[in-house]
Amino acid sequence: MPRHVGRSGSRRLALLWLVAGAAWLAGCAADKPDPKPLETFEPRISGRQVWLDQLGPLRFPLVPAARDGLFYLASSEGTVRALRADNGREVWRADAGDAIAAGVGSDGRFTSVVTRANEVVAFDAKGAELWRKRVPSAVVSPPFVAGERVFVMTVDRVVHAFDALDGRRLWVYQRAGDPLTLAQPGVLVAYRNTLLAGQGARLAALEPTGGTLAWDVALASPRGTNEVERLADLVGPPVRNGSRYCARAFQSAVACVDAERGALLWSRNFGGARPIAGDAERIVAADASDRITAWRAETGDVLWSNERFMHRGLSGLLAVGPLVVFGDTDGYVHFISAATGETQLRVVTDGTPVATTPVAGAGTVLVVTRDGGVFAFRAN
Repeated sequence: MPRHVGRSGSRRLALLWLVAGAAWLAGCAADKPDPKPLETFEPRISGRQVWLDQLGPLRFPLVPAARDGLFYLASSEGTVRALRADNGREVWRADAGDAIAAGVGSDGRFTSVVTRANEVVAFDAKGAELWRKRVPSAVVSPPFVAGERVFVMTVDRVVHAFDALDGRRLWVYQRAGDPLTLAQPGVLVAYRNTLLAGQGARLAALEPTGGTLAWDVALASPRGTNEVERLADLVGPPVRNGSRYCARAFQSAVACVDAERGALLWSRNFGGARPIAGDAERIVAADASDRITAWRAETGDVLWSNERFMHRGLSGLLAVGPLVVFGDTDGYVHFISAATGETQLRVVTDGTPVATTPVAGAGTVLVVTRDGGVFAFRAN
């Protein structure tokens, strides 16, 4: 049965939105330890910037999409763009008609964003607007587009399914949850013909045609003396390898689930707030102090730990082949070995914080800075 957020619930959600938004905009507190100076090292791989673009200052947690050789990006003011990953050439440009709160989701055929007016906007493969529909709550997670459907998860964890062709609302999934939710992009992905959605610290599997629950599993067991301390929403995007999905539970744990069986594989207590990285062999994450740890993907055994980037305000992490890539608050982009954690390469952007988790496509790694600089790098 649908559950409506009352006045008290709305106030609590708004309070957390302000707390999360302050962290997004400020990036640091007055009493935060000084960042650890960057080490001097000899580059072990070569790399270069291959193209550059500009979005304008980011005022929302942008999650770019990469699909079929294209990067999909959105500006705070409402512009949605598709750029070729190899050379940055613009393929199409569209206007969402309002400032954007969440974006971008795309399967290459349909692309979707959500505005600050809570309107879900869908575009076709050439950037022409198809439809727009309003949802009742704010959205910070990018829409997920698959199977001629657009799935949207609002900040109160309600999942809405729309027909990608005409915007018809197909179903709504809502479960009773904690009074506080995290105003940060969550988990909304697919495994085969199942939609996986973060619901607090739990990963829920939903049947995509009707929104019925198939299974859910807890990735963490939040503890604390108040609602803020117990907040443990799943942070997206997750890491997938086959049927194994791994994700961070905010300030609580890093864990992996078998989506075929709906079973927890392992969970490790590990604070932090940014997306994790991984491949078939290992899962890598940074904690709240920017200490980076790698675990064996199958068992959760610790493989290595790296304290060279402590308090540097790291972005989310991305695994690309033998490398893990991430940015920091000074605009540097770091390439470290996934096997050992040793620094392989360091490149610079515009000196403002790297605001997005890196994404990869067509052999190119893309990062976006707080000032809206779009930087594409290629490592050899």
